[in-house]
Amino acid sequence: MKSLFFSRGLAGLFTALALLLSGCGYNEFQRLDEQTKSAWSEVLNQYQRRADLVPNIVATVKGEANFEQETLTKVVEARAKATSMQVTPETLNNPEAFAKFQAAQGELSSALSRLLVVTENYPNLKANQGFQDLRVQLEGTENRITVARNRYIQAVQAYNVLARSFPNNLTAMVFGYKVKPTFSVQNEAQISTPPTVDFNKK
Repeated sequence: MKSLFFSRGLAGLFTALALLLSGCGYNEFQRLDEQTKSAWSEVLNQYQRRADLVPNIVATVKGEANFEQETLTKVVEARAKATSMQVTPETLNNPEAFAKFQAAQGELSSALSRLLVVTENYPNLKANQGFQDLRVQLEGTENRITVARNRYIQAVQAYNVLARSFPNNLTAMVFGYKVKPTFSVQNEAQISTPPTVDFNKK
């Protein structure tokens, strides 16, 4: 009889605990945390896609006589730096590590942009179908990166709003759900007038 009473009491305790956790946002934290991880994985996937294109682009450009070596060197160095960073799930909860990762990817973006601008001065490259195909792939990848980053930003926003809202912020404190860092623009003034490059100049 005591055993039956104990079992019912234990079941009741677990039921009450489950209701308490669901009512304080615990399950929502689980869902949104997984959503941010999934969105982050897609960001990394697109960054890797871009990194994989760089060696072929560099090899093609190297075939052009007298091409600016400094520009190529910066691309190679920026890729090496971006791909050497160890990215773990903990990166999402570490603003400093996240900022370093973001800066490294930004350097690679800048170096590639500079490379594409410089290639305008080389008619043979502009006429090279292999290079043109790589450029189209790179531009498509940059678009995918933008989409993936935007989805990550939205996922983090939903998570952070939950983490900061009462009474869910109490759950966040108890279970260690910290506000996650998100992508930011290094120079916010630049976003009002994004640079445009016309690759079809004659």
